[in-house]
Amino acid sequence: MGATASAIWWAEEFCQQLADVGRYVIRYDHRDTGRSTSYEPGTINYSVEDLADDAFCILDGYHIQSAHLVGMSLGGYLSQLMALKHPERIKSLTLIASERLVEDDPTLPSIAPSVLSYHAKASEIDWTNREAVMDYQIGAWRLLNGSAHSFDESLIRQLSNTDFDRTPNLLTTFNHALLQGGEQWVNRLHEIVAPTLIIHGTEDLVLPYAHGLALQAEIPNAVLLTLPRTGHELHRNDWSAIIEAIQQHTA
Repeated sequence: MGATASAIWWAEEFCQQLADVGRYVIRYDHRDTGRSTSYEPGTINYSVEDLADDAFCILDGYHIQSAHLVGMSLGGYLSQLMALKHPERIKSLTLIASERLVEDDPTLPSIAPSVLSYHAKASEIDWTNREAVMDYQIGAWRLLNGSAHSFDESLIRQLSNTDFDRTPNLLTTFNHALLQGGEQWVNRLHEIVAPTLIIHGTEDLVLPYAHGLALQAEIPNAVLLTLPRTGHELHRNDWSAIIEAIQQHTA
């Protein structure tokens, strides 16, 4: 999943639908999210590469030598790193709402100011107050919702509620803002040999659509599935298109 997001943001129903078409699905918590190892808020003892290695360790734990990777946002960034580090272990990549593993590119549009200003208020929230956290997270996801579909508040409320119960201290998730590392893998996307599917919405405020186009241009033979008027989200109404694409891509 993406930065600050635990496994539950891969909604169980989405994962079940993917399993129903014959795929063995593993979702997991990044460090500092859910039930994974967590550190003091404002500190970070790991790098981007460590997070990629965590995913390999999970595969090792299941005695799985190679797998198809589906990553969203930060998860897609980590998937690119994994495909470069151990190409023999990666059957394919599906990169949803993700950016390239490259040096900063000032020619591409950056995150929308409205998103930054919203999250600048995070310090004002009482993160031990369930209702305050629900309101904050619902507001954040509402902002990322594209115009293609009405905002699915019931699903977001359900996932936020579950996340609140599974995460000892939600402030630890913001440690992801301090992530660094992985420099030796930057600007090497032309080396990726795994078949790559890119899925990107045209109304993504976090990583605008141009990032999806740039990914397709740099990864050899990558295929792009455009989600018109979809934002930085995994909206229920897009699930069927996404799952069908993953099913075909991983066949």
